[in-house]
Amino acid sequence: MSPDTIVILIVAAAFFAGFVDAIAGGGGLITIPALLLGGFDPLSALGTNKLQSLFGSGSATIAYARRGLVDVRTLLPAAALSFAGACAGALAAMLLPPDLLGGILPFLLIAIAVYFAVKPNLSDVDREQRISPVFFACFFVPLIGAYDGLFGPGTGSFFMIAFVALAGYGVLKATAHTKLLNFASNLGGFAIFAFSGSIHWKLGLAMGIAQFCGARLGAASAVRFGAKLIRPLLVAVCTILALKLILG
Repeated sequence: MSPDTIVILIVAAAFFAGFVDAIAGGGGLITIPALLLGGFDPLSALGTNKLQSLFGSGSATIAYARRGLVDVRTLLPAAALSFAGACAGALAAMLLPPDLLGGILPFLLIAIAVYFAVKPNLSDVDREQRISPVFFACFFVPLIGAYDGLFGPGTGSFFMIAFVALAGYGVLKATAHTKLLNFASNLGGFAIFAFSGSIHWKLGLAMGIAQFCGARLGAASAVRFGAKLIRPLLVAVCTILALKLILG
């Protein structure tokens, strides 16, 4: 294929990734392989992916906030902790072998898929909190943010299950809040990659525009259909991502 055709296909993949990621997370499952197949080295693929993913998570955050599903100002302290965690994780990635997390991740994703598939009372209705909001924000948010900076795949799914299982959020509300925290963690990882010079800016920005549009469509679909769309798509994304990581 010609270079122009490769770029078009990668940008199209970014649009679809934005749609999927706004609903269930896992957009990196689409964009990172697309970049690698396009001939980019792994470090450049990860860095460029962080740039374009900012547009998707930012777009979805704006869409959910405009519909009153997330109070951005209230969540800003947690977003700051997610950002800090991602920065720390990205710095740790320079020291730790990624195989450590790579061996564990597929089983975590399968566990998430099973949880959402078999738990009968998942809906858009909030439930009782299992832990305090302060403990949730100070411990689980930076922990997941650090994972995003260190490794990345499945971060949105991990935020989702934390909001549903621990904070007691309904599925749609959890999806909306996940996008802001995921945007913050993307921003933290992006800052480290930008500093290291591992980003193809022109392609990343083109992908970002496509990701922005796809995310707006995905967020609108999630708001319209709620848990009946988010739940099966999240199960599918987690399962596919886990199988891809296991099979290589």
